[in-house]
Amino acid sequence: ATLRSLCPKDWDTDHEVAWNWLWENIERMLKALWGKPRIYQRSLDLFIAGLSEEEVDFFRRELYKTFFLNAPAGQDHFKQSTTRLYFLADRVVETTSDMFKRPRKMVQEISGLGLRHVGYGIPTEMFGPYVSAAVDTVAAISTDDNALAGFRWSLTLVAKILVRAVGEGATLVMRAINTNQELAMRKALAIAPRGQRAMELLNISVGTQSISPLFWAIQSGALHSARAMIVDLLTIRADRDVYYYGCDELFTRHPDIIHRLCKDAPTLLWTLLDGLLWRSRLTFQAQRRVNYYVKHLVQDLDGKSSQTLSWLAAHQDPKVIVHPVVVMFADLIWSRLAMYHFLFGRCYFLFAVCVFVTSQAVLFRHDGSESMEENIARFACRCFLYLASMPKLMFDQCRMLAMDLQARELRWIGCIPTPRHLWSLQHAGTFLLAILLIIMFVQEPIFWCGVWTINDKGPLIFTQICAESRNIRNVYSIVSCFAMLLYWALLMDFTLFSMRISAFVLVCGHVLADVGLFALALVFLVMAFATAISSLKHGIQDFSGVDPWLAGLLQMALRMFPRSDYDQFEREVAVLVSVAVFVAIVSIFLLNLLIAQLSQSYHDVFEDMQGFARLNRAGTTAATLTGIPAKNWNRFLDGLGFEERLEFNEGDVGLAGGIQVTEPANANLVTEDAIRRYGGSTAPTMPWPQEHEEHTEEDRFDRLERLISKSSKASHGRKSRVNGSNSQASSTSDK
Repeated sequence: ATLRSLCPKDWDTDHEVAWNWLWENIERMLKALWGKPRIYQRSLDLFIAGLSEEEVDFFRRELYKTFFLNAPAGQDHFKQSTTRLYFLADRVVETTSDMFKRPRKMVQEISGLGLRHVGYGIPTEMFGPYVSAAVDTVAAISTDDNALAGFRWSLTLVAKILVRAVGEGATLVMRAINTNQELAMRKALAIAPRGQRAMELLNISVGTQSISPLFWAIQSGALHSARAMIVDLLTIRADRDVYYYGCDELFTRHPDIIHRLCKDAPTLLWTLLDGLLWRSRLTFQAQRRVNYYVKHLVQDLDGKSSQTLSWLAAHQDPKVIVHPVVVMFADLIWSRLAMYHFLFGRCYFLFAVCVFVTSQAVLFRHDGSESMEENIARFACRCFLYLASMPKLMFDQCRMLAMDLQARELRWIGCIPTPRHLWSLQHAGTFLLAILLIIMFVQEPIFWCGVWTINDKGPLIFTQICAESRNIRNVYSIVSCFAMLLYWALLMDFTLFSMRISAFVLVCGHVLADVGLFALALVFLVMAFATAISSLKHGIQDFSGVDPWLAGLLQMALRMFPRSDYDQFEREVAVLVSVAVFVAIVSIFLLNLLIAQLSQSYHDVFEDMQGFARLNRAGTTAATLTGIPAKNWNRFLDGLGFEERLEFNEGDVGLAGGIQVTEPANANLVTEDAIRRYGGSTAPTMPWPQEHEEHTEEDRFDRLERLISKSSKASHGRKSRVNGSNSQASSTSDK
């Protein structure tokens, strides 16, 4: 009656009969199965629980044996190993049981599985024989009719859900992905409505389940199809009314697309980033307009800072990080926001360095003289170091240690667990500096001497020269020396303000490994020749034993050995020859080898040193963004003006979500307009007109291959005709 009331004009007796017939059949089927699912479930669970290892192996073998016998074409689709096929057989049995226990959840999971089968290219005709083979195999094992009926009913329902999902999800795009050809993908998209073209590449839904064709192409390794999809999404097309650009749809559907590409398809990163850049073909006053659509690289869907920069920094690719789009948005965040917060955070450390230098170097006198003013200033500086600087360093280390332990981010060095943050040279240096400050605090001479001390020079306040501190001053000065070096080394992160200086520092770090190898080889040679010469019988009293030779040979290698001492070796020929061989090896071979290694190392790292410098800054910028207040971040976003539409050319207002700059006209050659413009109808339901001029390298090779094949056939045909003519002429002359 409800349906009849919805369409009273079209409803007639035929509709009434058909509608009643439908519900009568549904009623009959429900009554026939009423109460049986519970019986089926109990019997099926008992059957599965009672299967022995021999019966399980029999089911695995006979399932595929029967299936391949009933459907020989199935052998072309099941290409996995036997162990994988056995695993799938076990999952079939588990699914039939789970369908009774968790029907709603299983419907969702099976629908998702069906969508994945679209990507596998499995014909729906294969599901029926597979179910029949599984049921026949169970019938050969089980004597319980209820268990067999439950298995058949559950597996048939699963197959129907899969067939429905495959049928609804088998779009032209998914079929083109299976071929992994860019031409097939372009043909599949040629008939898509321009208003839905982006979503054809990003979403296929069946019921409550959905799958992304783009992610499926990446996951299945169809990178040619994935590249064609990304290029199509990020190609700007326009009719008279609307600009179509799939950037917003791409990052809305997949906010982590950069992260996924970094892990699974890094070769597509450059393709994606190229699509976020537009350069004008026209120039004005030797300048060219350039639009960088970096909105989704700067902020996420909630308006917070995006993790794109941290993903690219963790990817550690020095070539991707210098892409113009990455350089633009990374420098934008650094120069307008992160730089000031970074500098503000490091000002405290810079002040601590100044205080430490004043306390340990400027106010330190080697002659032992002191004054009350200097003692008070020194005591004040050291109080700041022990009560302000050292506790902050310890608190930061404890906080990062707690975070690593909570996240279980530990790395093992042998059998010793090491927190992840200590693998950073900056954090490891800070940890070591905190330990040195603790040692200095324990060994502080002022504390050992006391506040008020009376010595030969009279009463002094805050002195560090007294009998109690005599034994610890040397240890304190050594620790202070190492701490001073660490303080200056930790200031190296200020090189982030200049990419040129940062690149130079990174190059120095890269070539240190070669210097270390040189030092190791030098130590080996010094020890070898020192012990060898010591075993010679000679009369040189100043070089009696191994120790003098170790020091002497090291001085010779470093060009610090006095020239006059070489005269002692003239009386001992064996010693003179040994020393000459050592000097020749070190000066001629080892030193020149070091120069060659340093030259080659610098050549290897030269091309990427800017990239490594930018990777270093990107990691620091990403870490700084986590501590920026929301108010400052929102002010930064408001200043970028991502909601304003950018002009392509004068009077041509285009798309929003980007930053427009100008560059010298000769910086990049642009001969074609990157925007595809079309005439005709502007309806969103209409597909774009066919582009005959769009040809890729693959198309050109295909056309060349066809042309060569056609030419070879034509040449063969001409040769056949010529041979036929010659044979006829010969026969005529014979006559």
